[in-house]
Amino acid sequence: MTRLVNVAPDFAGEALEGFAAAHREHVIPVPGGVVRASATPAGRVAVVLGGGSGHYPAFAGWVGPGFAHGAVCGNIFASPSASQVYSVARVADAGGGMILGFGNYAGDVLHFGQAAERLRAEGIDVRTLAVTDDIVSAPPQKRDQRRGVAGNMIVFKIACGAAEDGLDLNAVEAIGRRANEATFSFGVAFDGCTLPGAGHPLFTVESGHMAIGLGIHGEPGIGKQRLLGADELADLLVGEVLDGAGAGASRSSGRVAVLVNGLGSVKYEELFVVYRRVAHQLGKAGLTIVRPTVGEQVTSLNMSGLSLTVTFLDDDLEKYWVAPADAPAFHRGPVDEQPRRVLAAAGPPRRIEPGSPASQACAARVARGLAHVRDVVLQHEARLGEIDAVAGDGDHGIGMARGTAAAMEAAEMAADERAGVRGLLIQAAEAWSERAGGTSGALWGAALTAAAGTLDDENVPTPDDIVRATGAAVATVMRLGGAEPGDKTLVDAAVPFARVLEARTEAGTPLDAAWSAAAHAATQAAEATAHIPARLGRARTHGHGSIGTPDAGAVSFALIVSALAVHFATDQPREQP
Repeated sequence: MTRLVNVAPDFAGEALEGFAAAHREHVIPVPGGVVRASATPAGRVAVVLGGGSGHYPAFAGWVGPGFAHGAVCGNIFASPSASQVYSVARVADAGGGMILGFGNYAGDVLHFGQAAERLRAEGIDVRTLAVTDDIVSAPPQKRDQRRGVAGNMIVFKIACGAAEDGLDLNAVEAIGRRANEATFSFGVAFDGCTLPGAGHPLFTVESGHMAIGLGIHGEPGIGKQRLLGADELADLLVGEVLDGAGAGASRSSGRVAVLVNGLGSVKYEELFVVYRRVAHQLGKAGLTIVRPTVGEQVTSLNMSGLSLTVTFLDDDLEKYWVAPADAPAFHRGPVDEQPRRVLAAAGPPRRIEPGSPASQACAARVARGLAHVRDVVLQHEARLGEIDAVAGDGDHGIGMARGTAAAMEAAEMAADERAGVRGLLIQAAEAWSERAGGTSGALWGAALTAAAGTLDDENVPTPDDIVRATGAAVATVMRLGGAEPGDKTLVDAAVPFARVLEARTEAGTPLDAAWSAAAHAATQAAEATAHIPARLGRARTHGHGSIGTPDAGAVSFALIVSALAVHFATDQPREQP
């Protein structure tokens, strides 16, 4: 259990604040994360890493000379928002192009991808590097679907070493991709982790057993077996990693980087006991270990477990693996002293353009609707988390509560500033994405933005306008997330909702009644996802293990549109000012 908590939603931010205060010689806090305290020479490639909090030292602990130029820090187990990634990247940029590095999770892919598009639009050459080292999360022929776990550390250290050496963007990207292709990880857990403020772990392991093949976001393993002694466990880890590497091992120079990684509560002495056997077994396999790392590098809050990562080195990968670095949680020196970074002052806050009186009145009604949505989601937060924990990481309820609360607050502020419908929705979308993080934050933020793009700040939306906005929102979710009906995602509820809404309005049904019918269809569709296996998202790893439980994203979508049905049926338009 995480005991030292003030208010659970503030935990990640307060932890980052304390980290930055404790490491002023290495990092400077900026909105969304931290950047190097030292200046980067002009024209160099910058490498910005990131992901959810709860994995320290990943990712902020790796910022410093020889390692990352910046780290973006989301909420616990939730990807940072696109605006947070953009914020950190803009400060870290040194004019030589940029690598955005992250583990291969849907939310990170979406948010970092959106930030990359924005940076490219401003003239910055940006490449993304998603680490895919977890051998249990997809077969070799689907390597691009594997999760990024402890291998993040080795892959990013090598890529950052290449950037520090002055290589150009194409070369740094190529080195990073080669490192990823040569990196393989496998982990086990003896017990699950507990989210800050929660009273029980995300999963438990039966006494005398261990979970195998787990992720780093509190996801349960893909199986379990009896608890092994240290040497037996080391043999299991080495065997699985070498089997998973397959032909990759035979192509190597015979030299490897090794990380025995603690996931949060396994003591260093225990890790050393395991490493002695790992080193022996890798030696028997004809492999020479180069500068091994034993300790906590990619954790999962207080999870009891460990993992083994092996990277098969060539001359270039070895050069940058052993290169000097000086970060709060990783030292391999000495590094050249560099001048301190000087940050420019932030610009004035963005102002909202007022809408017409009619649009302002409608926007205020939307803001009240978002307040009702916030209340409904908060009532169901625990249930959404429990659904998500069956085959995911259990944070969906927390993320949705944060996102809807932030959207409501932003909408109320926009309404106070006389925003029209379009302006208010844009503000709500940005706040939802920023505070919620994760896949749901990215998708809901993008959906509201797409809906806003079909509207304006002069006219009150007609039923046809609402149908068109809804269709744009759902199409955007499908395009960004890559999901189709049947994949067990929120799309399974969103598509029936949009279809029924369009059909009813075309038939002349009043908007309130059409919306209510569409919400009922979404609810039925969300419940039906209990009968299908997951094909996308984190639950995909557990496939048929999710049968019997509906998809958390589909359920939350149905809750939200149902809440709006109730709100718009009771909250009638008010007199225009």
